[in-house]
This record gives sequence, C-alpha cells and structure tokens, in this order.
Amino acid sequence: MRLRAAAAAVLLALTACTTGPSLEHRGEVTAPPGDSRHLTIGSAGFTESDLLAQMYAQLLNQAGYTTSLITVANRELYEPALESGQIDVVPEYAATFADWLNAKTNGPDTPPVGSPDLTTTMRALRRLATPRGLTVLDPGRAVDQNAFAVTAAYARRHHLRTLSDLGASGLKVRLAAGDECVQRPYCEPGLKKVYGIDITGIDPKGVGTTQAKRAVQSGQDQMVLTTTTDATLDQFGLVLLADDRHLQNADYVVPVVNRARAGSERVTKALGKLNDVLTTADLASMNQQVDSWRRLARDVARTYLRDKGLLK
Repeated sequence: MRLRAAAAAVLLALTACTTGPSLEHRGEVTAPPGDSRHLTIGSAGFTESDLLAQMYAQLLNQAGYTTSLITVANRELYEPALESGQIDVVPEYAATFADWLNAKTNGPDTPPVGSPDLTTTMRALRRLATPRGLTVLDPGRAVDQNAFAVTAAYARRHHLRTLSDLGASGLKVRLAAGDECVQRPYCEPGLKKVYGIDITGIDPKGVGTTQAKRAVQSGQDQMVLTTTTDATLDQFGLVLLADDRHLQNADYVVPVVNRARAGSERVTKALGKLNDVLTTADLASMNQQVDSWRRLARDVARTYLRDKGLLK
C-alpha cells in the first residue's frame, strides 16, 4: 500500500507540471510514433488490471523492451501521466474510457459516447484520444461488462437463459446492486425498458459483493448485478443471464499507449498477439486464480501466455 501511495504521489507531482499535448497543438500529435526502449506499464490496481498489465509487460519484454510496472488506482492521475509519457501503456475498457475522455474534454454534462456497438464506441474513443497524444490499439474478444446473475436453480425452474427470458416470464425481481442502480440506464431503468423485467426494488448491497451474492443465494433477492468476468459465481450457485438485447456498453479490453513513446508497429504487434487468444472466460479464470487461489498476478499471467504459445 505504501508503494501505491508513493507512486500516486509521484504521478500527482509529475502531472501537475506536464499534462501532454494540449488540444490546441494538434499538429504535434501527428508526429511519427515513438519507440522507446524502456516502457512503463500502468495498472489501475484491481486484480484484472494487474493481470493485463503483467501480460502486456511480459509480451513487450519478449519483443525486446525493458519494462517497469506502476500501480495508480485513480484514473484522474494515471490518464494525465499517460498523456505526458510518465506512463507508456495502460489496459483500458473501450466504452468507459471513451465516456471518461468525453467528460474531460466536453464537460461532465455532455451526453455519453460509449454505446453497445463496438465500432461506434471505438470511433468515438479514438477521436477523443488522438488529440491527447494517445493511440488506442485494437480490442480483442475479452469484455468486462456489467452483468446480471440468478441462482442456477432459479434459472432451471423458470427456464431462463437470457434477460429476455426473465422479462417474458413476468416474475417479480428484487435486485441486489449498488444504490445508483435506480438511476443508471444500464441497470433498473434499462432492465425495465429494454427487457420488461418487473423490478420490485433495489437491495443496496453493492456490485458483485459477497453480501449481494449471498442475498440471491438465500432467496432474499432474485438477481444480482455483477460483471462478466466475475470469477466467484460458482461458489454461490449463480449463473449469468445473457444480455441478448445488448443493454450494456461495449467495454472491451483495449491497450492505450502514449504515441510519442510507444506508438510503434513493434509495440502494436507485440500487444496485438493477445487479441487472438484472450477471452472473457480467460479473464474470469485468471481473476479466480488470483482472488481465490491467492496466486501472484505475475505468475498467473506468465502461465497463461505460455499455455497459449505467446511466451517462450
């Protein structure tokens, strides 16, 4: 924890002085992409971000780069550091990062640009990232979206595989989620509007927390808001219902790089290898190994890359 606090303090001092290319100097952004020999990989400090950062670092090491890793949990700190070149590469999520950059550029009240459509989301994200000296590499198959789970027994009893099935069933559903679910379009309002689900109330136990899952497991609630890479659902006898009408935004995993330092084809090629193999299920499995089995993210990442033939 001290190391993370120190890293955050260092970045705060750095980004207070340098925030990368301003929007008034768009010409500088079109300079040839750089290819620094030493690259700093940033992690947002939660398990999945640590795993992705470790995989990025190991793939870049194999491609001939030396790397170091830094953990900064606050996007308000690590994004300016990415612009300024204090961080060179970070794993991000397409729709979330697009909306964050949009709010930073156009104000907090601007309409969101992230959407369930990946192509639309990536177009908006790259439009916002490029003037800041950032290059957004291609997404792969792995996506970490909000998701909804019920008990396997409940799903079998009512023949549920999708959220549409739940809406058509007419069942009354008490939802374990964060208290913000009442207003968020992807949560209660979206479930009602898009799927016609009869939400009778929100049990404010948080997103994917143990408490929330236990409430569904016990029958106190019927459904829980979690994520598509939640690795602990089996422990509670829970299964995800498919978002078959695409309520959730396209939060595919994307590497974002500082163009001046890590915008080369060599970096793109090294990180792009992950796109061909990494799936949402793979991320969930690796999260479980770290969170439940107490393995180190570095070791889990290395084993995965070797098993997939990406690391010698």
